[in-house]
Amino acid sequence: MPYPRSALVSLDATPWYHVISRCVRRAFLCGEDRATGRNFEHRRGWIVARMEQLAGVFAVDVAAYAVMSNHFHQVVRVDAERAQAWSNDEVLRRWTKLYTGPELVQQYLRDGGAGMVEAQLEAVQGWAATYRARLGDLSWYMRVLNESISRMANAEDGVTGRFWEGRFKSHALLDEAAVLTAMAYVDLNPIRARLATVPEDSAFTSIAERLHKAGAAEDESTPLAAEVVGGDDAIPETDDTPLEVAVETAGNGTPRPGDVPPSGTVEPRSMHPLEAHLNALPRAPLMPFDATGRMAAAIPFAFDDYLELVDSTGRVIREDKRGYIPGETPRILERLNIDPEQFIATAARMLDLFSTAIGTPEHLTAHCVARNVAFLRGMGAARALFERKAA
Repeated sequence: MPYPRSALVSLDATPWYHVISRCVRRAFLCGEDRATGRNFEHRRGWIVARMEQLAGVFAVDVAAYAVMSNHFHQVVRVDAERAQAWSNDEVLRRWTKLYTGPELVQQYLRDGGAGMVEAQLEAVQGWAATYRARLGDLSWYMRVLNESISRMANAEDGVTGRFWEGRFKSHALLDEAAVLTAMAYVDLNPIRARLATVPEDSAFTSIAERLHKAGAAEDESTPLAAEVVGGDDAIPETDDTPLEVAVETAGNGTPRPGDVPPSGTVEPRSMHPLEAHLNALPRAPLMPFDATGRMAAAIPFAFDDYLELVDSTGRVIREDKRGYIPGETPRILERLNIDPEQFIATAARMLDLFSTAIGTPEHLTAHCVARNVAFLRGMGAARALFERKAA
């Protein structure tokens, strides 16, 4: 029986989540249809661009992603404290980058509330409270992301109906070891599927984007981080229709490893009139790595250690997957007391081993108590993975 979303995503339990969305029509929605020769690789760029633009509007940071031909993964951190710290005006400005809002909100943003009576101002503050909750809500982030991609793909295909399989699936990541496991699982997706042989060649993944930008920074002595969404301009429109994302298409060619197409234009059969506004929004950078603990909103590892982990894990043959690269196990697993052999197995079968949460046995037990459930699939896998036996 499906769990209610409120039981699966609880920021009181953890701000970290692995999420996955699958296409309802499955094959060739984001890849190449060998039967017809049509190529939809550019849609993978749509998804990357859209998630990074939304990360600059919502209180959501993207730590890892992988966009495959019929599904995509993300590891995200929802920052509720950041959303609470925004002023009401900031909340209204952010929300109206996605939806135009009611007339009262538009009037308030245009005139700063001048000439509005107390009841109108109270109504605006009520909308701000509603929008604040949504901007710190993982379900709303995924809703805006998936709905906009669905409309673009359906417009390009000249069809209507559902594009995604249903609501997104999620895993609560209860501790650092779980975050590490999920990120590696996500970044290794193309290697497991034999679409790439090394991380830097894995197009439309966070690890390839990081390596691509790191290489560009070394070549050009430029900072790695992109600008986040900003600016105070509201969108003066009259309905609550979401804006669409459009990115520069790759045509029928194959993307270069590490490519993440910049915002640009596409030509689906119908275009939202406000699409150009969203196209101009900068994309938020990926969440940074920080092993020192000085940054609150950061991945709690060193990037070099993580890269070593992803590279060496990809080198180990997976009996139930097609892609591999031979190699050794990295040192970061020792710090987190993770069993190397079990980590390799989990990197190939995480979705099969865990149900709705990932973490050490201690954290999974506490999670069961908090949710008032007697059993949670994954306890055996957690014991094997996170309780490394002394040599």
